[in-house]
Amino acid sequence: MTYEDLLKHLIDTDERFMILTAENRAAIRNLPDQIGDRFIDTGITEQTLIGVSAGLALRGRIPVSHALACFLTMRAFEFIRTDVGIADLPVKLIGGFAGFLSEANGPTHQAIEDVSIMRGIPNVNVFCPADEQDMMIGLKKVLESPKPFYIRYNNLPPVYEHSEDFEIGRAEIVSEGSDVTIMVYGVLFRQAMEAKAILESKGKSVGLINLRTLKPIDEEAILKAAADSKLIVTIEDHFITGGLYSILAEIFLRNRVMLDVLPFALNDKWFKPALMKDVLEYERFTAEKIAAKTLDRMK
Repeated sequence: MTYEDLLKHLIDTDERFMILTAENRAAIRNLPDQIGDRFIDTGITEQTLIGVSAGLALRGRIPVSHALACFLTMRAFEFIRTDVGIADLPVKLIGGFAGFLSEANGPTHQAIEDVSIMRGIPNVNVFCPADEQDMMIGLKKVLESPKPFYIRYNNLPPVYEHSEDFEIGRAEIVSEGSDVTIMVYGVLFRQAMEAKAILESKGKSVGLINLRTLKPIDEEAILKAAADSKLIVTIEDHFITGGLYSILAEIFLRNRVMLDVLPFALNDKWFKPALMKDVLEYERFTAEKIAAKTLDRMK
């Protein structure tokens, strides 16, 4: 089942669902002709998209609303905070081309602070799947949740058979390790898997956790990994401020955990626009560079 198939199924079986977009139809290009007046395109007006979505939710609908992640989370921020967050409405915000998926687009179109922005709004949850398979597994429960959600849309092919046992707020434990545990979300899951293999070839015991939802976060899994491993590595296509590294810092400080944490994130800078493989190379997010820096830290 594709993403469009899932939305079409929801439209056909549940009259509450509505599909909206702010003129971003990349993931839903076939739906307008299939679902008629259950589809609304507000044009390039993300604020209007959120206002309409909130109004529909107040009338008992579940809006699934699409826009470019950078403009959805920043241009429409006040509307999400006020209309959706304060009212705790079940609006599902689908952010397209987030993080490194924006590839050759420049800083104006790069959403690399979106997780920080969205998780800062009370009531709004955050789902960042590793790939298309992971997204499809999680969406079944995320879209039916009564909570507002921000979802980083991800249609990359899977490199791992993800667990169908998805629960909001629970991470996917790929492996456990005593030397190092890699924690990752979103599109860099592939690089985390490959870095894990390199480290294991060097004789290291490597854990890998796919966080899936960053809010609510699986604090239990994080604390267990911290107790079991000598080093935690975080990998994210996001600013270092406010993302996974910051989340871990909050958890460790709150629980009085002292541990070495090595972050791979964008340190107060936008990334150089290019194709994904070139972005990873230039910004030093390849599996080889992640593994090399991790090994150096473990000396």
